Amino acid sequence: MARRRKGRAVTGILVLDKPIGPSSNQVLQRVRHLFNAAKAGHTGNLDPLASGVLPICLGEATKLSQFLLDSNKAYEATVSFGVKTTTGDSEGKVVEEKTAEFLTTDQVNSALTSFIGVLDQTPPMHSALKIDGQPLYKLARQGKEVERKARQIEVHSIEMTSFTPGAVATSDIRVSCSKGTYIRTLSEDIAGAVGLPGHMSALRRTSTGPFALCQSVDLETLVGVAEKEGPGALDQFLIDPEIAVGHLERVELTDSAAFYLKQGQPVLVRNAPLSGMVRIAVAGGPFLGIGVILDDGRVAPKRLFV
Repeated sequence: MARRRKGRAVTGILVLDKPIGPSSNQVLQRVRHLFNAAKAGHTGNLDPLASGVLPICLGEATKLSQFLLDSNKAYEATVSFGVKTTTGDSEGKVVEEKTAEFLTTDQVNSALTSFIGVLDQTPPMHSALKIDGQPLYKLARQGKEVERKARQIEVHSIEMTSFTPGAVATSDIRVSCSKGTYIRTLSEDIAGAVGLPGHMSALRRTSTGPFALCQSVDLETLVGVAEKEGPGALDQFLIDPEIAVGHLERVELTDSAAFYLKQGQPVLVRNAPLSGMVRIAVAGGPFLGIGVILDDGRVAPKRLFV
């Protein structure tokens, strides 16, 4: 018999404004404790140096985590020109310096346009990407470097929002990109495009899929409410999990069709899409989860909520 998880069977998505300092897993565990939730998971790692949107799925919503992991992201970052570090960010040791006094806004803007579109990007050693089950950053801390395959990413848009000249020049940029894009690597490449070493000196994620900073809540607010009113009062900050898969077409079932689907049986639904994944709900009732259209047109369960 499976062990029963301790905690509340609470379901929903919390859009956390992660602070600088702790790791994504550390804030996840803190949130789980505050909610007294039986089950929780985050949907895309943010480095300790980074802040911003970190959707945390609670309960049955963890079944939708992969959709948020695979979604587009948006960031605000600062690129520092003239200094290269071991980690590609401001936490690493300086390994190369070159004056950036000659750099202008026109040069930076020109370089940025060359990064719009589909690119091949090699993941940095200081990342959570695993090779043979080992996170790269752990190998990097041991002074090891392993071969990494370049991966295809896409930068949908990139623009400069401010520029400060100097021996170490800085530029604030706004980036919209596909999953798997490493902004520290992008920052180094942007600096390289203008003939300089560089690194990412600040990073804030502003959106993940359908979730943005305007929907977020910070850790201090959660702590304050939990201490004053208890874990149950935090449920006011939870967002309907169905929003995470709002890009999928919605299929509504009759009560009888929903019954058979919950038993694991494919069902025939009138006017359903011809292929792909769909959101499933009872007509006039609750969201049930994710289904997939079979070759014969029936809807089969894929990830259903309990």
